[in-house]
Amino acid sequence: MKYRHLFFDLDHTLWDFNANARLTLAYLYEELGLEKRGVTDFDLFYTHYLVHNDRIWARYRSGFIKAEELRWKRMWHTLLEFRIGDEKLARHLGARFLDLLPSRNLLFADAVETLRFLKDKGYVLHVITNGFETTQHHKLINSGISPFFTEVITSEASNSLKPKKEIFEFALKKANALQQNSIMLGDSPEADIQGAINAGIDQVFINHENIACDLTPTYTVRSLHELRGIF
Repeated sequence: MKYRHLFFDLDHTLWDFNANARLTLAYLYEELGLEKRGVTDFDLFYTHYLVHNDRIWARYRSGFIKAEELRWKRMWHTLLEFRIGDEKLARHLGARFLDLLPSRNLLFADAVETLRFLKDKGYVLHVITNGFETTQHHKLINSGISPFFTEVITSEASNSLKPKKEIFEFALKKANALQQNSIMLGDSPEADIQGAINAGIDQVFINHENIACDLTPTYTVRSLHELRGIF
């Protein structure tokens, strides 16, 4: 067994962030009466949210904004697409979103079966995530996959963010793992693959969306089920 410690990303890798976010925003669209406030098209609202969420997260990973700004500014910029300059609404929407989102439990296909397969083979599974501490633990619990993981390392707890090598070094120390017997599994070329490369750890690029990747990961798969061919 070349590897012993498998470090998984959570959002977009195991936990289907986009599907869960859509359900949560659809609920809030009704709860907060956003149609009456000028958001006349939910599908367009959701599309704008995805764009701004990705952009704001990139700024957060690069250290340009703080976590608190991320929580509401992605909503602020989404509302501005509909000419709604209401900071109070944006902050409330951001807070409610984070309250409700972790209760969603949609996972990618074969997530539970694959985690069980890996666990049964004797691998020690962990999570490394840029998400917030409480939010990410709730996602793991509510989706039923928390028992598979020995350590859950968040950017908030480690005071570092992928792709910085410090979060990986923190994770290795906490898991009592070594670079040579560890591997990172994630969907983001920038955060997961480049981050693991920065830390001297092998990588599996889980490319659910079949996106282009300028890097050369140790392994690439298109689905979680394909991990059985590696491990």
